[in-house]
Amino acid sequence: MSDEDEQTVMSDIEADENSSSNGDKEEKKVCPLTQETTSEGLSLLCRTGNGLGHAFVKLDLKDKGLTDIAAVSSYIHLRFLDISSNHLSDLSPLASLVHLLWLKVDNNAVAHFKGQPFAQLPYLQWLSMAANQLMDLDGLAGAALESLTLTGNRIKTVNGLQCGSFANLMTLELRGNSLDNTDGINLPNLRKLYLAQNSIKCLKGLAMLERLSTLHLRDNQLETLQGLSSNMKCLQYLNVRGNAITEENALQYLRLVSKTLRTVVLSNNPLVETTDYRVSVLIHVPQLERIDKDHVSPEERTEAQERIKEEEITEP
Repeated sequence: MSDEDEQTVMSDIEADENSSSNGDKEEKKVCPLTQETTSEGLSLLCRTGNGLGHAFVKLDLKDKGLTDIAAVSSYIHLRFLDISSNHLSDLSPLASLVHLLWLKVDNNAVAHFKGQPFAQLPYLQWLSMAANQLMDLDGLAGAALESLTLTGNRIKTVNGLQCGSFANLMTLELRGNSLDNTDGINLPNLRKLYLAQNSIKCLKGLAMLERLSTLHLRDNQLETLQGLSSNMKCLQYLNVRGNAITEENALQYLRLVSKTLRTVVLSNNPLVETTDYRVSVLIHVPQLERIDKDHVSPEERTEAQERIKEEEITEP
């Protein structure tokens, strides 16, 4: 995800949150789900799972003022469901929707996963719960999940993310939460991890992320890159823009992922203002193709190689 894409997504979420905040000051239009509302949102007629009939498999209930979706439990053939921008805290009616593939619950009032039905949805591959009130992931499960978005919650720990429960998860979005470290993400099959806009001060537990290709840590509180691991054998993109890295010594840990790393984003760190950081980065990762938004120039690569040779000569 590019910086521009991230800013767009965060702007959309912030707009939703502001809209909700303004709505709290006014009298909310709250109501349970009715057959009329459901009928208006149904679309995409497909064959049922047994092939003997047809049913609508897509339901859009976005921004309907709903506080209760009990009636949705009878629509057992649904595969795509959008219930975002409502006032929902109880998702238990979803337990009967065993054919769900795609579920969007953004901008609601869900505070926890205890007793929630996701473990009973064997085919759910895409789940987004951005801008809710989650503080932890206890009770969350999704054996078939490939993409999980939890942006803009209040999550402080991620100890519930174990490989056994999320063996197929490839993309994890945890931007805009309250994490202070990266420990607990034990997902060897994960490809993309977005942790921007937290309060992360140290990198922990990354050795488990053997297939990770993208690690996004923009706008945190990192002073060092210690915690990167040589077990991260697929990492190609690392974004630590807007952290607190001041010393060149912090860059030495890039060597641990130098064989695969192709892009590093370091802008808006104190280090950038005080040193010739681009050449310093290349000394540790000679194969880099891009630093920040600019491609590595032949002149920069040559200078880095010359400095590497000088260091080799001066070493005892």
